[in-house]
Amino acid sequence: MSTGNAATLTGSRLPLKVLLIEDSAVIRESLSEALGSTGMLQVAGVAETADDAVRTLKEDSFDAVIVDIQLRRGSGMDVLSYLHDAGMLPHLMAIVLTNYALATYRKRCQQLGVQHFFDKSLEFDRVIEVLDDFASSRQA
Repeated sequence: MSTGNAATLTGSRLPLKVLLIEDSAVIRESLSEALGSTGMLQVAGVAETADDAVRTLKEDSFDAVIVDIQLRRGSGMDVLSYLHDAGMLPHLMAIVLTNYALATYRKRCQQLGVQHFFDKSLEFDRVIEVLDDFASSRQA
């Protein structure tokens, strides 16, 4: 049985699957908790390095990704380039949440098809708002 049928049988839609690409355990925990509390979103995968993120994206499908620029190994830009080159960004909500909110990164992310670019220290809560709106629009 497909997940769509299972959701129909329960009378509700399944939460949107989010891949969180972040090397800080504190940020991962905070985002996972906040996103899970909405009931419409689920952190269904986590990656701390660019290689792990690409491997996860090849193995599973997601509705959205939250990407940090600076990772333990590699860069979030590598992951975004992969998503762009694989043609995944038109079908996947991509959000960058970074401490490196520089204009050059913002511009490059826009060129790659990233829909939202947020500064961790100033706009952390905007990620939850944007994904909550995205989930609401997908479930309508």
